[in-house]
Amino acid sequence: MTTMPSHKTPDTAKLDRLVADARRTAEKREQDYRDQALKIYPWICGRCTREFTRTNLRELTVHHRDHNHDNNPPDGSNWELLCLYCHDNEHQRHLEAAGGSIQTTRSEVATHSPFADLKSLLRQKGMG
Repeated sequence: MTTMPSHKTPDTAKLDRLVADARRTAEKREQDYRDQALKIYPWICGRCTREFTRTNLRELTVHHRDHNHDNNPPDGSNWELLCLYCHDNEHQRHLEAAGGSIQTTRSEVATHSPFADLKSLLRQKGMG
């Protein structure tokens, strides 16, 4: 059996371990505050009032009101339970309010027209 040689340097392997540890820590922290929030609050979306049961509970998320995922007071005062759709909508609204909208404004619309002079160019080449 032939094994593929590893092309990772010691620094890369160390970085990979560091990233993996950070992900595990974040997932554990998320699970901890999610479990707490689900014990504190009724399983209802705070926006659309959709009710959840154990079968669809995975669609109910914990939203941080101040958008800081490290701010997890034990009384749950920075959390609200939102369904996936309302949670996405809340983050989109927050992004737009911060000026991070991907929609263009009138002043950002392209004004260059690459085919504006095409007809005269074709005439010059005897094609039109």
